[in-house]
This record gives sequence, structure tokens and C-alpha cells, in this order.
Amino acid sequence: MQRIFILISMLFTLQALSQDTTFNSLLQGMEDKTPAPKPAVKIFESERLINANTTELVGKGKMIFRVIHNFYDVAGSNGGIKNFFGLDNAADIKISFQTGLGKRLDLITSRDRGGENYQTDFSRVQKLWELGFKYKLAEQRENDPRHPVSVALFANMVVASMPSAKFSPPYTDSAETTFKNLSDRLSQAVQLIIARKFGESSVELVSSFVHRSRVIPGDDKSLFALGGAARIPVTRNLAFIIDYFHVFHSQQAKEFYKDPNSAVHPPIKFYDPLGIGFEFLTAGHVFHLNFTNATEILENRFIPRTVTSWGKGQFRWGFTIARTFVLWRAKNQ
Repeated sequence: MQRIFILISMLFTLQALSQDTTFNSLLQGMEDKTPAPKPAVKIFESERLINANTTELVGKGKMIFRVIHNFYDVAGSNGGIKNFFGLDNAADIKISFQTGLGKRLDLITSRDRGGENYQTDFSRVQKLWELGFKYKLAEQRENDPRHPVSVALFANMVVASMPSAKFSPPYTDSAETTFKNLSDRLSQAVQLIIARKFGESSVELVSSFVHRSRVIPGDDKSLFALGGAARIPVTRNLAFIIDYFHVFHSQQAKEFYKDPNSAVHPPIKFYDPLGIGFEFLTAGHVFHLNFTNATEILENRFIPRTVTSWGKGQFRWGFTIARTFVLWRAKNQ
């Protein structure tokens, strides 16, 4: 009888404790030893700086409409007051839509006018269509040493819809625009982006691979580039931005384009793309005003085809304006 009484007493005690919210909280804390995840860090304020993509995404159910415009040279033989410091002409224009399909995945579609490179004729590949994506592999989290950086993967495919150029033999291979089939019109770019925020400033590294199906014989079909970018706030709504890419052209391609006796092209020297500018934050808009020696905008083009130099005054005004729209709201919002 005494044992039965003790058992009944224990059952009543447990029933009372189960109704005690303090005791419940203690039990839940003992059961769940995994700490709650820290908030993610927003490293950059936009998905693109000047020439470089960032690790930022649009967000599920949102879309960013972006316009990028590069003018002609500010100085040098093609700039100056006679061309209103490059503002009389457009070197390249890109209109894009970046849509958040999920928390970690963006779809990118764009139309790019293509470069009008007055330095040479070989790079006038125009009427370009882009389809790409950006996927976030990891996120930097506040005060969490287990998540010190954000990592994103960007990839695209670009097709040129311009008519094929017509040349008589033996110059049929003297331009990138002598397309023989659809494959000749295609190019691809892949970038692995690693970013981190230090205090209020942001930095990133961008490793890039570009492949073009159609090149002038002697040029590189595939090449690598290593880039870097930074954003340094000046005021709450103003920041200094900079990005740079070092392109690893093969020695064979450099010698090929340096040849002064070539019947295919004039002597050409490649330069690393460098952009500097300012970012302005407004309600619903992000606006960039910048200068860059890159003529073209798409990664598939400016990485292998920057032939204009800051030292010769061959840098240009450019701007980017981006506007965010909400297409649908997630069920938990």
C-alpha cells in the first residue's frame, strides 16, 4: 500500500510540474542544445557594383529592374570637349531583370546592346541576350565565427543575335562576328564570389572563368580572371565603391595581338578593368555614378575585351539605376 501511495504522489507531482511554464521552459532548454541561428549580414546594398557582381540576392518574390549605361571616353583622342567628354555617345547599354525565385536563388535575364569599340573592329559583337542565375552558397552571420563569409555562385549564357559579318577569303576568320552556326554565337561566364563585412565596410573576391565559342584564331577561347571589390560608406546614404579584375591572357594571345604586321587586326594591348564610383541610396532605388576603363558591360565581354586605358584618358562615365518591385509575397509574410 505504501508503494502505491508513493507512486500516486509522484504522478500528481509530475502533473503539477508539467503545468509550470518555468519548468517547461527549463526542459525545452535542456532538450534543444543547438543555439538559434544568428541574423544574416547584408554585406552590400546592391547585387552589382560597377563591373563586379556581389553576393547579394533580390529576395524571394521580388524583382529588380536595372539599367546600366556606359558612355564614351572622357579624355584622349576620342574624348574631350568635341565629344562632350564622352557624353555624346553610348559605348554600351544593358537592361536587366533579376528575379528572386527563392531565398537563395535569383534568375537573371537581360538585353545588352553590345560594345561599340572604336579602338578596334574585332569586338563589335552586339545585340546580346543573357540568361543566368545567382545562387548563395553561404551567409555571413552576426557575431558567429562559424559563418564568417558569404559565398555566391554566378553563371550565365549569352547569345549574340546580330547578323553574321560578311568577309571575302582569306579574311573570313578575321572577326568574332563571322558566325557559322548557333554555337559560334554563344559565350558563358562563371564566377565564385566570396564577401565579408568588416564593421561598416565591405570587401569581396571574385574568381571568374569565361569561355567564348567563337574567337579570332590566335585568341584565347577560355580564360580566367581574379577580381576584387569594396564598398566604403561616406554617409548614411552615400558610399565609395571600387572594383578591379586582373585577366590572365595567355602569352600566345598577347603576342598575337601585338603583331604590328598582322593583316587581321591593328596592334592591340589588353588592360585590366578598373572601376571607381559612388553609390547613392534613395527610397526604393540604388543609383551608381562611376568611371571605368571597361567599354562593355557583360562579364563575357569586358573581361576578355578591355583594350582601353586609364592612363590614356580612355575611361568613361557610367551609371546604374536599380528599382525593386514585389511580384508576390511569401505565405509567412
